[in-house]
Amino acid sequence: GGMSGYLAAHARAIPPSGIRRFFDLVSNNKDKDFITLGVGEPDFVTPWRVRDAAVYALEKGRTQYTSNAGMPELREAIGRYLSDSFGLTYDPGKEMIVTIGGSEGIDLALRALIEPGDEILIPEPCYISYSPITTLGGGIAVGIETFAEDGFKLTADSLRAAITPRSKVLVLCYPSNPTGTIMTYEDLLPIARVVEEHDLIVISDEIYAELTYAGKHASFASLPGMKERTVLVSGFSKAFAMTGWRMGYVCGHPDLIGAMLKIHQYTVMCAPIMGQVAALESLTPHGLEEKDRMMESYNQRRRLVVQGFREIGLDCHEPQGAFYAFPSIQSTGLTSEEFAQRLVQEAKVAAVPGHVFGKGGEGFIRCSYATSVPQLR
Repeated sequence: GGMSGYLAAHARAIPPSGIRRFFDLVSNNKDKDFITLGVGEPDFVTPWRVRDAAVYALEKGRTQYTSNAGMPELREAIGRYLSDSFGLTYDPGKEMIVTIGGSEGIDLALRALIEPGDEILIPEPCYISYSPITTLGGGIAVGIETFAEDGFKLTADSLRAAITPRSKVLVLCYPSNPTGTIMTYEDLLPIARVVEEHDLIVISDEIYAELTYAGKHASFASLPGMKERTVLVSGFSKAFAMTGWRMGYVCGHPDLIGAMLKIHQYTVMCAPIMGQVAALESLTPHGLEEKDRMMESYNQRRRLVVQGFREIGLDCHEPQGAFYAFPSIQSTGLTSEEFAQRLVQEAKVAAVPGHVFGKGGEGFIRCSYATSVPQLR
């Protein structure tokens, strides 16, 4: 019985989130002394002034729709911010949409680009939504394995090897969730050459851009000839500690953004005004200062965590971005799933088994260090 006979095959076939499955285990447990290194979420609350700006706007009755692409003053502020921080120039009028988190941005970009049967190239281990969203959009997700010995960086050779005549889009996420890997400008140059050679479009998920600990983040859109081929996806969730506000943005070529805007208009109309007001406040000098303060704190924890894993005998490549460590558990002889299960049961620590992040994730676990120092110790 039930409704499953009525469901679309693609909706029936996609798996539920492997991350959530693990955390529901913990949150349903009555025992409260779990340490969770789980969901990719800052342990900071949104800074006080940002919350206050939203409260004040509500009190004044600012509860209307905004323009479909988002409040013009927010788009202008995002434009200035991208220019100051990463040397990117986007026209807030034609090349930008404020979205419901980075997640909607990824969905819009894929839906605007995919024709049935197009292949979407996804370096793995990676954030778990790219492949299901590709499937829902009628595309074929093609995972490209990356390796610990390369620091989990995508190489031009492995990209080339994955390309077929059906390849259309490359999805990049650096700094990376779950590995913490960053790609420098020099690392990205050979990738840009392959992209040009094979006429690919790139969706660059740079939600962790600000969380780069060695040098400055290099945006894929800043590479020669890449701006027009790149959809930049970012937002406020991670670096600005605004996960629950669901505030993201996408930038790109006006033709692409125009198509994405149509989908956005018909599916959500506009992002909530309360979140947009808060996002605008987080881009003020005071808001940016708060972001830097949180960054410093993550950097301390990052060093603590990597050193800790190495001391207890788990090999761990040094994450240089985001807030995840991705230690190898191969030396234990357990699978990632077995290790994570026993870690919860025997040590009351929740981490995510690496295999849920795709090819090359087996043998590792993802540990978010966006949690308090006493807990990490």
